[in-house]
Amino acid sequence: LRHTCEQGDGLSRYGWLMHDGESFGVQEIRDGGLFLKTEFVKRPGGEHGGDWSWRVTARMEGAGSPAPLLSLFFYIATDGQGTLEPHLENKTRLAAVTGTSEELGHFTLTFLRPTAESGDDPKYASYSYLDAASPGLHRLTEVVRSSLSNRFVFAPPGKPRRRFFAVDAFRGLPGAAGEAPRGHVLLHQVTLEPPGMVEVTFESGSVADRPGRLAGGSLSAALARHVAAFERRFEETFGLGRKGFPPPQRRFAQAALSDMLGGMGYFHGRSLVHSPLQEHPVPAPEATLFTAVPSRSFFPRGFLWDEGFHQLLLARWDPALSREVIAHWLDLMNAEGWIPREQILGEEARAKVPPEFLLQHSETANPPTLLLALQRLLPDAPLPYLRRLFPRLRAWYDWYNRTQAGALPLTFRWRGRDPHPERFLNPKTLASGLDDYPRASHPSPEERHLDLRCWMALASRVLGEVAERLGEPSGPYREMEQALSDNGLLEQLHWAQELGAFADYGNHSSAVALRWQRVAPAAPGRPPPDPQLVREVREAPRLRFVGALGYVSLFPLLLQLLRPDSPRLPAVLATMRSERQLWTPFGLRSLARDSPLYMQRNTQHDPPYWRGPVWVNINYLALRALHGYAGADGPQRERAAEIYRELRHNLVANLYRQYSESGFLWEQYSDSTGRGQGCHPFAGWSALVVLVMAEDY
Repeated sequence: LRHTCEQGDGLSRYGWLMHDGESFGVQEIRDGGLFLKTEFVKRPGGEHGGDWSWRVTARMEGAGSPAPLLSLFFYIATDGQGTLEPHLENKTRLAAVTGTSEELGHFTLTFLRPTAESGDDPKYASYSYLDAASPGLHRLTEVVRSSLSNRFVFAPPGKPRRRFFAVDAFRGLPGAAGEAPRGHVLLHQVTLEPPGMVEVTFESGSVADRPGRLAGGSLSAALARHVAAFERRFEETFGLGRKGFPPPQRRFAQAALSDMLGGMGYFHGRSLVHSPLQEHPVPAPEATLFTAVPSRSFFPRGFLWDEGFHQLLLARWDPALSREVIAHWLDLMNAEGWIPREQILGEEARAKVPPEFLLQHSETANPPTLLLALQRLLPDAPLPYLRRLFPRLRAWYDWYNRTQAGALPLTFRWRGRDPHPERFLNPKTLASGLDDYPRASHPSPEERHLDLRCWMALASRVLGEVAERLGEPSGPYREMEQALSDNGLLEQLHWAQELGAFADYGNHSSAVALRWQRVAPAAPGRPPPDPQLVREVREAPRLRFVGALGYVSLFPLLLQLLRPDSPRLPAVLATMRSERQLWTPFGLRSLARDSPLYMQRNTQHDPPYWRGPVWVNINYLALRALHGYAGADGPQRERAAEIYRELRHNLVANLYRQYSESGFLWEQYSDSTGRGQGCHPFAGWSALVVLVMAEDY
């Protein structure tokens, strides 16, 4: 039984091959021998978004005869408000549903009878339906599972009879007695022997002059028109054909963009927030969020720093859509100017998150990457939009300066590092987005975080640009940008001579290791608990630069704060290109191979994450910066261009190769083999490969 995307289901491939983010999409799903294709088209009209239709095509590949039976389940559910009225045929087939909701007005959903794949001949099928009170959208799979019975018989004329599972009577979920229903759920189950095709139409009550039902031949024609329009628009936007990419690589890029668009969601609910001013966590005010997500299977919710990278790509495809997403995120801001880094809104989102990650801490930041996307949108952004955004941007900027400032002027420190350093080889810094990337071994107020300082320089630059577009005073932002971009001061605070690189500064010991420690029994005669891995510090920490060479060391280059004639630029480029350090045939690795914590576990249960693997978002920033330095007058111009060409080739070739072999974009890639690893599909920032192919920075 498949319902939501689950990585553990082990599907060999699934994802959107085409999706325009608005009115059309084509998705393919391969599950063992089963091939499913889902397609939809929306047709505007009326006052509630118009009509839309779905087509699901199913066939078995490489299976013997007879093909195993397939059941498709279609759910229609209200969520808190709205009404649904089932219309049955022969007491078992849900032929249609009429209903109302606040956003959709009156509507009719029609389930057409299945046909052969050609769409012409009717197909024998068995029908079942369920009409039940909904315990919440996050529990619909359980409703189906608890209602199944195998007493049903599939009996096509002239063929053997076969038993199958179908929804029968729903008697309620265990432990849910007495709970008030959250809504109403109707379920249409159609069981057939593939191949076959099923269509569903949604017709809005406010569409007056409907040209006819969007089904059969008219749906096929609409899909063909949309496919042609999508391919034309994709080439106009990204120009991959003009660049000489062959059709398979262009299809890969189309799928990367489409899977990001197809993963977008609209979320509603409350975050659980812990503030230093309150003893206990409290629910934040009700919020709504329209956003892309990093991964449909593993991270199906909004993440603040991921979203800025997502919008770099979407801003190129659909600037209006991108502006809307950025506005949604800025509307999540509280009175202090803080935006929670992870958005777990509503029961469906909460059901996917381990309890220890539900809580958002109001002193914890996240990189303001939304400003990268906003900078890209600025030239064409309507002034009324910027005027509405500006007070929020100002509050956000002020919050960073107020809450993340370091001990010295013009230094910054991520708050919220892991509070129990003895449990970790190196206490995590989730706020930075680079979770387990090595920082000072002993968190302290003296820490200076290089990446955050560079993000604040970018923030100052973008706030200055927005202020100037609006005719608002930009002086304070421009002065801060200048101070944070001052290469001399940057060196003084962050250049580690002994490392030959830029670095964090803090209370640090490089002589740390994890070792097993026996734990005494809780009481005499009781068995002792399992041994624990704890950190052993073999040399006392002292204030100094942190000896970790990796992504953080590159930030002055990544955000282009280093002048093209900087005397430090050759060393940074050499670090990038050194195979002993960051260079691999697949992209730049996150931590140098000769770094003490390279590929080291952080705890018994935490494998290395940002300690070696290749991540696409930082490689994108590196290519963007190298492209900039290659186009600027300076002594490193040719070297930057050469590294740019090699790195772009390596990254694109490996992502395409891994996609061809595995069917997915991945969260990260092995720095030793190039293989995709972490969660999949990951059409979040890994989809930035489209901009890299287009050389659109």
